[in-house]
Amino acid sequence: MVTLKQLAQELNVSVSTVSKALNGSDEIGHDTIERVKSLAKLYNYKPNRVAINLKRSSTKTIGVIIPNILNHFFAKVLFSIEKEASKKGYNIITCLSNESLEKETTSLGILSNGSVDGFIVSVAEETQNENSIDHFESLVQNKIPLVMFDRVLNDVNCMKVIINDYDSAFNATKLLIEEGRKRIVLLSNISELSVGKLRIRGYQNALKEFSKSKNAPLILSFSEEDNIEEQVENLLSNDNEIDGVISIDNTSGVIALQKALKLDKHVPHDISIIGFSDNNVLPFTNPKLSTIAQHPIQIGSCAVEMIIDIIDGKTPTNKIKRIDTELLLRETTLKK
Repeated sequence: MVTLKQLAQELNVSVSTVSKALNGSDEIGHDTIERVKSLAKLYNYKPNRVAINLKRSSTKTIGVIIPNILNHFFAKVLFSIEKEASKKGYNIITCLSNESLEKETTSLGILSNGSVDGFIVSVAEETQNENSIDHFESLVQNKIPLVMFDRVLNDVNCMKVIINDYDSAFNATKLLIEEGRKRIVLLSNISELSVGKLRIRGYQNALKEFSKSKNAPLILSFSEEDNIEEQVENLLSNDNEIDGVISIDNTSGVIALQKALKLDKHVPHDISIIGFSDNNVLPFTNPKLSTIAQHPIQIGSCAVEMIIDIIDGKTPTNKIKRIDTELLLRETTLKK
């Protein structure tokens, strides 16, 4: 998705000259017009209809792109976005990237036909792994409102809504250390994502700062294709010294609880477990799982408020809004 700025840089002329040449302005010489149009055709340049429409009128519609609709966290954020947008007189158009950079880029292209006033996006896993930012930079350069939430790209200069990922894992680890836990394992299927890296760092630093145990950090990472249940069961059965578990994704905390009980471990006396889940899992666990709450409803509401403020031309006071997580202690930790 080539931009006017990129065309201008390659031709060594101003962005204004490129824009006027593409529109056949009498202010630009014939040779320059031909050069500009020839390069634009070569790169299949298309005018950004969103940028044009934003100058003319409002569609009262927000484009939303999320990585995974089956993930309960993203589903609840989307629910909140739709509810808050509706209250403010806006509609939403939702696309799923399914963790694919190509689908994410295509979705932006589809919505960039003048049908939306701005975008709310949580970045796909492949996009983060490849640190691909060009498709978002194009929006920023064209002054198209963009808010990222949860999974964000630090190199993209846009508004962001995030949680205190580092602190959440740090505080959970500290709590288990204060319980007297000596061998705490961290479970993760998001280790390569920005949020996962922050949570892992929080866990590691808490161990370094507070733990008197000589055991090194123990991290079990797995992908969606792995047999997570088998890996967790093997870990707990082969390492009897494990007396604490912190899950930093939405599912492995529940799996750890199930496997601990299957192995006749008494929870929480033998082992404490903290998940990174919302209350969707609570009715199905016995004992009730202690969790780190991400507050997805608040995240969605905040993202809508930010994008509408940008659409309305208001200057944000802060580029980043941090939503505090909450450590909800129930029956799988000694502290309640």
